[in-house]
Amino acid sequence: MVEADVHGSLAIRVRGLTKVYGPQVVLRDLEMDLSWGDFLIVFGPNGSGKTTLIKVLATISRPTEGEVMVAGYDLKRNPAAVRRNIGLVTHQPLLYGDMTGIENLRFHGRMFGLSHLEKRIEKAADLMGATSFLGRRASILSHGMQKRLSLARAILHDPPILLLDEPETGLDQEALEMLGQMMGSGERGRRTVLMVTHSVERGLALGNQVAIMAGGKIAFHGDRSNVDEDMLKSTYSRFTGVAL
Repeated sequence: MVEADVHGSLAIRVRGLTKVYGPQVVLRDLEMDLSWGDFLIVFGPNGSGKTTLIKVLATISRPTEGEVMVAGYDLKRNPAAVRRNIGLVTHQPLLYGDMTGIENLRFHGRMFGLSHLEKRIEKAADLMGATSFLGRRASILSHGMQKRLSLARAILHDPPILLLDEPETGLDQEALEMLGQMMGSGERGRRTVLMVTHSVERGLALGNQVAIMAGGKIAFHGDRSNVDEDMLKSTYSRFTGVAL
């Protein structure tokens, strides 16, 4: 397991990030700093580049231009180290449907070469309320159950950074409360989190930093303590031209 230096460099540092798909510029000269222990909530309309930013930070999509440092590692030079220091939850659970829940978690743990794997699985599944259906095939689980399982998988290797793309989709109220608990469950203390959401209430309740994406850039980034719901909605409308 590659250890991040949580006392040194920024958790995430982005400079001049541009991502182009054919003729379409999705991310445009994006700049961002995220300190260790911060919880950044990212809002933005569809097409603003939110999911693409998550994919780049998770090494799923390669930057066209720019410098990206995650957990102190250069994303282009050392993507394997970046992956070991992040937990990822996307729109889709991305589970192997013909495998049971516990088999999915074991497969993930073995890829990371985790010691005490069964204990880690027990802890992660319990935290996300997934213990009761670990023995069932992923393909027959409800979407909410699959999402709980994917959240358990994201924290299985105890990453110091979590990247969450609308993780609350499909979760009931109990699971949403567990999601909040998950943020502070790391063995090294409170995790650094970047979470994309459309839920104003949920985002403002969880985050200590707020950002708005528009046109492939971070148009606004501020402390949660200075942002209430009315201010967020008016700022969002000003930068995006649509209502939140």
